[in-house]
Amino acid sequence: MRALLRLTLALALALPSMPLLAAPPAPPRMLSGELQGAPWRLDIPADWNGDLVMLAHGYEPVGTPRESPMAANEATAPLLAAGYAVAQSAYASQGWAVADAINDVERLRQHTLAGLKGVRNTWLLGFSMGGAVTVASLERHPAHYAGGVSLCGANLSGEQLAGDLLTTVVAFDYFFPHAEGLPAAGLASSEAASVPQGELYQGIVNALQRAPHSAALLAAQLQVASDALPGTISLHALVLHELAKRSGGMPVGNIGVVYRGFGDDVAFNAGVQRIAAVPAAQARVRETLGLTGALKRPLVIQFNNDDPTIAPRMQERYPQLAAHAGATPLPRVLPAAGTGHCGFSGEQVVAALKAAAMR
Repeated sequence: MRALLRLTLALALALPSMPLLAAPPAPPRMLSGELQGAPWRLDIPADWNGDLVMLAHGYEPVGTPRESPMAANEATAPLLAAGYAVAQSAYASQGWAVADAINDVERLRQHTLAGLKGVRNTWLLGFSMGGAVTVASLERHPAHYAGGVSLCGANLSGEQLAGDLLTTVVAFDYFFPHAEGLPAAGLASSEAASVPQGELYQGIVNALQRAPHSAALLAAQLQVASDALPGTISLHALVLHELAKRSGGMPVGNIGVVYRGFGDDVAFNAGVQRIAAVPAAQARVRETLGLTGALKRPLVIQFNNDDPTIAPRMQERYPQLAAHAGATPLPRVLPAAGTGHCGFSGEQVVAALKAAAMR
């Protein structure tokens, strides 16, 4: 027996030590479902780093077909490759659904954290309209987030946004009255809300082509390229009327507004259509889509070059509001990257999120 023990010990000492086998990594997972009418999905990579990104998508026209299970945003793959889990809501409604989306994202965050254990940090990341969702959520629920990123975002309060959109449509109506194929009362009228988007766009194209000098003046004042002007005007009209429908009336007016930069400013101010806000609608937009600028968490903002949707004048609003409110920390605005609207690469999306983590 002793000889056998000595032999066993000798063999054990002679053989190389065998490393313990590590547990195999967890496979990637995708969960999906619906919360109070809002489809959602959650993607968890195999090499999850413990951080969760609440991803807020941009504007989706009313009537756009939805896939089941919910399709992933194109930014999902690079975020997963970088180790982040990604939760995203399709929102309970389509169109300019910021008010719904704020609640849907918060509901999904709570649902996700109830089932996903080991989350270290939760981040917000939004594109375009989702940028407004991100900023508003970060203002309202700072304790729930480590920080946020708004990419190509409409980072304006509902009232500010409606004011910019109203300027676009009344300026178009001034320069191109009674345009063929468009409502006789103009784009600012309630009749314009019922015109199919394709017809609206084509009517705007035809009008602009008939008066190129006025079109160039309008493009310069709205800070968009001439070839992007029809799309900008039609989108602004669409969203303005969606805001009016959701709030129960025109949520902003231009009574007493003095416009500048539209050529003969005296003639423009004398001839432009004047619209009064509906008080109840204005109050609703202020309540549901208001922003204060009083940030308590890091926010990174980045835009694209030559963005025809979020013009430079719009891009400046939230940093100015945050500075006025004494936000701590102030938003960090990264240099513009890419071209167009939301033209970011996957690497740029991840880099912006990492920039927020470094604040």
